[in-house]
Amino acid sequence: MVALTLDGKVAVVTGAAMGMGAATAKLFAEAGARVVVADVDEKTGREVVAEIERAGGVAIFHKANVAVAAEVEALVKATVERFGKLDVAVNNAAVSPDSHPLAEMDEAQFDRVIAVDLKGVALCLKYELSQMIRQGHGGSIINIGSVSSFRPQPTNGVYVAAKHGVIGLTKVAALENGAHNIRVNTVAPGAIDTPMLRGALRDNNLTEEQFAPQLSLLNRFGRADEVAQASLWLASDLASYVTGATLSVDAGYVSR
Repeated sequence: MVALTLDGKVAVVTGAAMGMGAATAKLFAEAGARVVVADVDEKTGREVVAEIERAGGVAIFHKANVAVAAEVEALVKATVERFGKLDVAVNNAAVSPDSHPLAEMDEAQFDRVIAVDLKGVALCLKYELSQMIRQGHGGSIINIGSVSSFRPQPTNGVYVAAKHGVIGLTKVAALENGAHNIRVNTVAPGAIDTPMLRGALRDNNLTEEQFAPQLSLLNRFGRADEVAQASLWLASDLASYVTGATLSVDAGYVSR
């Protein structure tokens, strides 16, 4: 029976300084991967690396803005220079959703959300796929979408569009790269207890007890490690026949 392990694999996780990205980097290291923690926040990112190392794992930090092609290219290059290859990538980096109805859309906010949440995923795919194709032994890429990839949210039109786009990019990447044994999938988190969600609660004077039942059939927020577990499965050989798929981690939110 194939074990759920990443022993011998090299993984890049973007947006890995906090929240779901940090949880994913830590879990991948625990599962045996050598992990590149990528983020624009160097201080917090290095703290994640230190935590992984204290637990006996192997990780390095690389500062990268996924909206800038040269920085994504440098991230992949640095990964290969340090560890010799790239087997797994989790494209998690994202910025907070927009906050205006479309009739009042802020153009600067539009550009920022699309640059990171959509263009950033596309750029990561470009350089990750190119490296995996050159290596010739396949790989697994997980793009982090959202329940907003399926269901619209008021005042989040740009974020909804970006996250819908992530699903499209995933499907095209899976179609184009199956012959290279590169699997590309999406994890779509629901209401996950992260600093971003807690900030939204504060901004709207809401509590988890008030808000969670609207977003979860389990009447609670999800944990970052629960999303990380989904990414770990998709990254592992246990998911060897899964590509072009979206796995919702949302306590049934999109099912109703």
